[in-house]
Amino acid sequence: MVWISRALWRKYGNFVDNLRLYVRGGSGGMGLPRMGGQGGNGGDVWVVAKKDLTLKRIKDRFQHKRFIAGVGFNSSIRALKGAKGGDVEIVAPTGICVTTDDGRLLGELNHEGERVLVARGGLGGSLHSGFLPSKGQTQHIRLDLRLIADLGLVGFPNAGKSSLLTALSHATPQIASYPFTTLRPEIGKVMYEDHKQVSVADLPGLIEGAHMNRGMGHKFLKHVERTKQLMFVVDVCGFQLASKTPFRSAFEAVQLLTKELELYKEELMSKPAILVVNKMDLPDAEEKLRELETQLENQEELSHLLPEDMIPKSFLHFKHTVPVSALTGLGLPHLKTVIRESLEEQEAIKLEQQRIERLEELRKEIPVVSKPVWGQPCSEPLN
Repeated sequence: MVWISRALWRKYGNFVDNLRLYVRGGSGGMGLPRMGGQGGNGGDVWVVAKKDLTLKRIKDRFQHKRFIAGVGFNSSIRALKGAKGGDVEIVAPTGICVTTDDGRLLGELNHEGERVLVARGGLGGSLHSGFLPSKGQTQHIRLDLRLIADLGLVGFPNAGKSSLLTALSHATPQIASYPFTTLRPEIGKVMYEDHKQVSVADLPGLIEGAHMNRGMGHKFLKHVERTKQLMFVVDVCGFQLASKTPFRSAFEAVQLLTKELELYKEELMSKPAILVVNKMDLPDAEEKLRELETQLENQEELSHLLPEDMIPKSFLHFKHTVPVSALTGLGLPHLKTVIRESLEEQEAIKLEQQRIERLEELRKEIPVVSKPVWGQPCSEPLN
C-alpha cells in the first residue's frame, strides 16, 4: 500500500500548475536626427488565454522559458517613422493568474481570448529623447493555474470525493480504495433537465498541516480560492490516514477541514458551504449521522473536547447537510437540487447588492438642491 502511494505521488509531479517565465519587451528603433525621423517602438509580450491547453505543454514546448519581443525598426530616409517590432504571444490555459515574482497581480485569464500585457516594448528614438531609443521592460512572471468552478469539493483523502463527482457528473476521475487517488484537479459538469450546467471541481485531498504546504498543501488550497462555494465531503464513519495517525470522527474531520482553510486564507470562510455526509451505505451510518448532526448543532459547546490546534476561530454553520451514498446513489437527486438552489440564492444576493450599490452611486451623482424656507434668508442669491 505504501509503495502504491509513493508511485502516485511521483505521478503527481507530471501535473504542472505553476510556471515561471522570463519576458522582455523589444527595444525601440533609432531615430534619424537629420530628418527628424522617429524609430519604431519595440514589440510587446502578451499572455493570451486559450481553451484545451495545459501549462505542462508550454513547459515542454518552450524549455528555455524565455520570451523576447521584436526590436523596433530604425527610422530611415525611406521610412521616417520606423515600424513597430513584432509582438510575442504566450498562449496559456484559461483559469490563470499572472503575477510578478514579488506576487503583484498583473491580470487574470478567465475566458478564451483574454490577454494580459506582461512586458511593454521600449519607445523608439525621437526628438524628445535625442533620437535614442529605450529598452523594453524586463521581468520574470508566474503563470499560476487556479481553477474556476461553481463548487470545490473539500475533503480528506478517501472521503469519496472522486466517487461523488463521478456519480453527479460525466467526469471520470481515478477512483480506488487508497488515499491520494486524486492527483490533479478534475472538473465535472452537473447537468439539469433544463440544460443548466454547474461545474464541480474535485481537488487533491487535504491532509493535516496542508496550510503549511504539507502533502499537496498549496497545490490544493489555491484552487479553492476560485470557486463560488465549497462542498465539504466527509466519511460518516470518520477516517484514519495511516496506522500511525489518529482516527478522526466525521465531526473532527469537519473542524480540521475548517481549520486548514482558515489558516491558509481566512477569507475562504466567507464562502457559502454545503456539507455532504458520504458513505451512508455503511453499517451504523444512520446512528453516526444523527450523532454528527447533534454535534454540529452544538459546535461551540463541544469545542473543549477537541485538541486546541483543531479548534477554528469561527465555526462553519452549514445551511444544508445532505447525507448521500456515492456508491448506491442514495440522496444524489436531493443533493443536485440543493446545489442549484444554493448557487441561485447566492447569485440573487449578489445581484441585489449590485442594485443597491448602483442606486447609491446614482444618488451621489444627483445634486441636492436645498429649498428656501419662508422667513429664512436664502443661502444663494435668487436670479
